[in-house]
Amino acid sequence: MSDATVPERFDVATLRRAYRETDLTPRAVVEEAIARADADAELNVWIERCDETALARAEELGDVDPASRPLYGVPFAVKDNVDAAGVPTTAACPAYEYVPEGSATVVERLREAGAVLLGKTNMDQFATGLVGTRSPYGVCRNAHDPTMIAGGSSSGSGVAVARGQVSFALGTDTAGSGRVPAALNGVVGYKPTRGLISADGVVPACRTLDCVAVFAPTVDGARRVGAVLVGHDDADPYSRPAADRVDLTADAPDSPTVGVFADPEFFGDPDMPALYDAAVERLDDLGATVETVPEDPFRETAELLYGGPWVAERLSVVADLVESDPDALLDVTREIISEGDSYSAVDTFEAMYERQGNERAAAAVFENVDALLTPTTGTTYSIEAVADAPRETNATLGHYTNYVNLLDLSAVAVPAGTRSDGAPLGVTLVGEADDDAPLLALADRLAEGVDRSVPVRDPVAPK
Repeated sequence: MSDATVPERFDVATLRRAYRETDLTPRAVVEEAIARADADAELNVWIERCDETALARAEELGDVDPASRPLYGVPFAVKDNVDAAGVPTTAACPAYEYVPEGSATVVERLREAGAVLLGKTNMDQFATGLVGTRSPYGVCRNAHDPTMIAGGSSSGSGVAVARGQVSFALGTDTAGSGRVPAALNGVVGYKPTRGLISADGVVPACRTLDCVAVFAPTVDGARRVGAVLVGHDDADPYSRPAADRVDLTADAPDSPTVGVFADPEFFGDPDMPALYDAAVERLDDLGATVETVPEDPFRETAELLYGGPWVAERLSVVADLVESDPDALLDVTREIISEGDSYSAVDTFEAMYERQGNERAAAAVFENVDALLTPTTGTTYSIEAVADAPRETNATLGHYTNYVNLLDLSAVAVPAGTRSDGAPLGVTLVGEADDDAPLLALADRLAEGVDRSVPVRDPVAPK
């Protein structure tokens, strides 16, 4: 057993340096990860833990050269709609549970890179929600204030990273599920261009839109993990052949032009306007040119995601379960997904035509800017407020996120700071498809110096 001190920070760069410069062992890191997860049990982060398997994997890595694996001995988590061999997948629905024989492509690639899976995280059932409260495994509580929502649907993944239980986590993102929990827990959420990271072995929400997202404490960490995951995969029919040529280390333009909307909506939040304005000012300090751009094509597209036939795509995943055992789903999940049955083929084509027109209009916007800067969410909510108005609050959280995958865009959410009550909020840089590398580089610069003000490892107990 190593007597080296496990670093307080669990980001990839810090662990890599500790493995290189000290006698720290993967087992010591995994034991610390388990202890941190145990200490935060009341936050309902996990659906299934793999402690023994993780410790065994850590022992195996003891004979491996740390320099040979880019994620050597790095603990991670995956949302419970991502398959890991021999570990139950539930998508937060016990009646849906199955035990996969093989792992999702992303899990295999991380294992090959030396990362150690700690377990499967809590989520909004069938990835239908942005609030993090729609789970029969318990409401996943915010990393910094257990009375506040964690955001969803990748709630547990965002909280596990924010609490320092793991170095990074995977979620999925269809409507904002990889960006909203990142913003509300004060971490980074990288939502890649559709098809750059394989979705093979992932329970779909909307198969044509789904992305695997990366949560990390820093943009650098998200980029390091993304570099392992990006690449074409024949097993995923939506994987982009060009993914093999993507290099996430490319830099951003020295003097980027960034678009902003004329009248951002903050839904009455007392502090988010100032946090957003400060992010715009940081862009100016970085030498960026900020220009106002039209919001219409983005707003109109966002309204299609839950107000159009893509809800029917969600129904296609669980239609048999809805019909045979409707009570297996939470009421709000069943109500939303069942609405997919009301759309016709004609509705679908008409919505596709509308989206195509908006995609052309959005492309025209990006002819003049390198990226957009928006709030990730205009505000946040208490768990109680979401319980009182579950669909209304959920819609508000998706105001700036719902359009991104429908328009085939990439995005990186970064912390913007905290409200006066300590609640983290964030901003998001949005770019065109395949602009992931310069977007990550610009996000890294934008996130520098942001005061998150909330210690990661302070004990949290439900109030």
